[in-house]
Amino acid sequence: MTAEGIIQLDQKATLALNSLHTVAGDHFWLMMSDRFVWIPLYLALVYIIFRRLGWKRALVLLAAVGLALVVSDRISTLVKDTVERLRPCYTTSLLESGLHTPEGRGGFYGFFSSHASNAFMLFACILTGLRADKTRRHTDIALLCGIWATLVAISRVMMGRHFLGDVLVGTAFGLLTGFLLGMAARWVMKWITKRESPSPSGSPATP
Repeated sequence: MTAEGIIQLDQKATLALNSLHTVAGDHFWLMMSDRFVWIPLYLALVYIIFRRLGWKRALVLLAAVGLALVVSDRISTLVKDTVERLRPCYTTSLLESGLHTPEGRGGFYGFFSSHASNAFMLFACILTGLRADKTRRHTDIALLCGIWATLVAISRVMMGRHFLGDVLVGTAFGLLTGFLLGMAARWVMKWITKRESPSPSGSPATP
């Protein structure tokens, strides 16, 4: 398939998904797109991380999450300004076809979605880091974060702010970034655990 064919397919898929809106659904998707609505979830995740990993390892994981958020947000902004792909809400053909934009138009460029990237980065980084705790499977956190990240990503198409392709690329980038930094956090946590383990003689291990 040619590049032009991929673009047209992306536009059709975006319009088809966006057309499924309802009045009640608009309020739901607007809520999903609002970062501030999810502050209680973020606080709950911080509590769970500290509870399951202990304060030293929890701080390592939270530092990795913070770094991943900065990387994800900065790179998505850089790519937007470099690629300069207009958002659906600035694409005349989609607007004429009935694109629904309850959130307004925002900035000009949308490739790739920082909402999708940040949400799936958080999902991947936290889940990868939590696997340092081998006593649990963390299925509950995986399910919660996975559903949340998916709904956040879809909301950007429902708001007419991103093409489906913007969201898919943002999702892939977020998963990769989160996984790599989550693995880095696990390496640091393993190093901390090793230093705290008693030496064979019974005394704490020395550097």
